[in-house]
Formats: sequence, structure tokens, C-alpha cells
Amino acid sequence: MVTATGSAGRVLSGLDDIRSDLESLYRDLHAHPELGHQETRTSALVAERLNSWGYQVHDRIGGTGVVGVLDNGEGRHVLFRADMDALPIKEETGLPYASTVTDGDGRPVMHACGHDTHVAALLGAAQLMAKAKDAWKGTYTVLFQPAEEPGDGADAMVEDGLTDQVPRPDVCLAQHVLPYPAGQVLTRSGSALSAADNYRITVHGRSAHGSAPNMGIDPVVMASMLVVRLQTVVSRELGPLIPAVLTVGSIHAGSNPNNIPDSAEIQLNVRTYDEGTRDQIRDAIERIATAECSASGAPKPPDIEHFGSFPPTVNDSGTTRKVAAAFDDFFGDRARPLPLQTASEDFSQIPKAFGVPITFWGFGGVDPDRYASAARRGTVATDIPANHSAAFAPVIQPTLDTAVQAAVVAPLAYLGAAR
Repeated sequence: MVTATGSAGRVLSGLDDIRSDLESLYRDLHAHPELGHQETRTSALVAERLNSWGYQVHDRIGGTGVVGVLDNGEGRHVLFRADMDALPIKEETGLPYASTVTDGDGRPVMHACGHDTHVAALLGAAQLMAKAKDAWKGTYTVLFQPAEEPGDGADAMVEDGLTDQVPRPDVCLAQHVLPYPAGQVLTRSGSALSAADNYRITVHGRSAHGSAPNMGIDPVVMASMLVVRLQTVVSRELGPLIPAVLTVGSIHAGSNPNNIPDSAEIQLNVRTYDEGTRDQIRDAIERIATAECSASGAPKPPDIEHFGSFPPTVNDSGTTRKVAAAFDDFFGDRARPLPLQTASEDFSQIPKAFGVPITFWGFGGVDPDRYASAARRGTVATDIPANHSAAFAPVIQPTLDTAVQAAVVAPLAYLGAAR
């Protein structure tokens, strides 16, 4: 009987043959980023390659989503997802293959979150799995998802009939490049990524001339006090061991310096890891906003709008143990634990729709020597560009090799021995 590690070795023996092409593909994807729901070039490239390797391809799911199914006889079924979209950020990496792309509105576009790495790596794994079907059995499904950044790409695929078009998998897997040393893979059981919720609060006052503030009710002061009070929710209402983040990212009021406006708006983002904490913070936001307006004599209560949210990513413990064990066998001491992440993802909506377990892990993309040097100085947070930075640029190797290997090793923990 061939072990999962042995199967992985046989599948990955072809990596040397495709490495140069994969690196070229990665540079091409990086130079041609596309925003969420606009990934037409990327999805066409993905579909063309999958078709050439014998996958049953379902395209245009949820707009630009692509799924390839490779049936290799009786056995278990693993679905592996990669996201495709980029961000409206002007690239400042200085790379020879840096993006100069703009969207239809003239906004610069950049792969500032590493989704180009995800696409290239999963295509590499898909090619290797198709070339080495004698090393495994079962079904290997690759899913290329649009619009992870706006948080509605997974839902769009589900709403467009994903679960009717694609056979139900036994497990769903995904990975993400992170600002850790390249060559590492990092797993975590249970809560891994936070839920995210956005709120828009509009407070109402009464406009007046700036020289006679007593004639009005100042919503600028009201909003300012609200910003300060909201900072106490995490620090004073949650237990000291409960992780959460509340950030006010936008405040807007008025249009000139000599007028008290009649309203002010703030927008905030909340990160939590369980529904109880999520509800507690939501209730605190509503309570504090209402009370602040009442204390200021506002003519009416605040308008509180909840918009844009991501679900928490909670890894199934059994699935994670199985994948982590396979990583330990293959990667050795390069397999590490993943710290709790405050970032958010919508991938979990896909396994939720199928009703199957999930595990989501990270892999490093930073030059190991550069990371080690920054760690010695205690300057990782300031010297290592993280995801969504204009300077974010994973080193191609060993980042790409590691991601391809992980996208083969983890599924083969389930797909077992060849016939």
C-alpha cells in the first residue's frame, strides 16, 4: 500500500518539469490583476489549462468562477479552492513584472494579497495530479473563486448553483500566502480567521453658524465622543482573554469650517471569533451610539447600518489534524502552528453550502533571511510588508514550490493509494 507521503512524492516528482512554466505564469498573473467580479482574463486562462489536462470544467459560476473536476475512480472527494481577485492599490514593489493595470474607472489594480500565488500554485497542483493519476484514486476538484476581497464571491458561486453543478466533496481545503518565512506551512485547529462586520453610524444634529454654536446641536462633537467611547467596548466590556478588534476607519461631517452641519457619519470595522462576542459588540455599538445622541440632545436617534460582513473561519479539528500530520511528514520542521489571524475570508461559505468539514492554512512568502534579520531586530511588523500593502511581494521561490506541494500533500491525505 502506498502511503499519502509516498503518493505525494510520486505526484510531485514532476514539479521540476513544470517549475519554469509556473513561475512565468505567476509573473503573468501578477502583471495582469483583475478586481473582484472582473476576473475574465484570469478565469479564461484557468479554464483553458484545466480543459487541456482532462478536467471536467464548469465556468462562469457566480460570474467568473471556475471549477475543474478530475475523476480518478472510486475513493474520496477533495475540493481545493484558490481565490483570483486583486485590490485597487497602486503597486510600489519595484518588481520588473509589477502591475501597471488600471480598471475602467482609472483606479490602479494590484495583486496585493497574493491571490496570484494561489492561482498559480493550484494550477500547478492540478497539472501534477492529472499527470500522475496512477499515484492516487478518488476525485480531485479545484475551485477558482472570484471576489474574495469584497466578500461576496463564495456566496455568488453558491447562489449560482455550485452545489448542483459540482459533486459534493468529502472535505474542502484552502490556503493563503502570509508574511511568514517562505518554505513554511502553518496550520491551526478551531478558530483561525476572524469574522468581520462593517457598521455605518449617522448621528443627527441641528445646523447653525459657526459663530453661534449654542443655536445648533453639534453632530461633529457627538461623533467625536462616539469614536472615543467605542474604543472602550473591547478594552472594558470584553474579558481580557477574548480576542476582538474594533476600528473606526472613517469619519465625515460638514463641508466648510464656519458651519455646524446637521449630521455626521462614522464607519467602523469589527473583528470577532465567535457569535456570542459578535452579538455583544453589536449590542454595545447600538447602545453607546443611542446613548451618546440622547446625551447630546439629538433631534432623533442615530441611523445604524450593518453592511458588508465576512464569516469566521473555524477549522474542523479532525480535518486539521489529518492535514497537519501529512504536512509534518512531508515538510518536517517547516510545518508550523498558525497564530490566530485577525484577517477575514469568505471561503467557509463553500464548505458550509456543501455541509462538509474545512481546513484553511497559511504558507509563507517572505525571503527567510530577510524575515530572520527583521525578527532579530524586532522589526517584523515595520520591515516586512504584509498583505494589502502596496509593497507586498512574495518571493517566487520557495513560495511557489511550497504552495504547490501543500496543494498536493493535503488532498493526498484523503485520496489514498493508487489502484
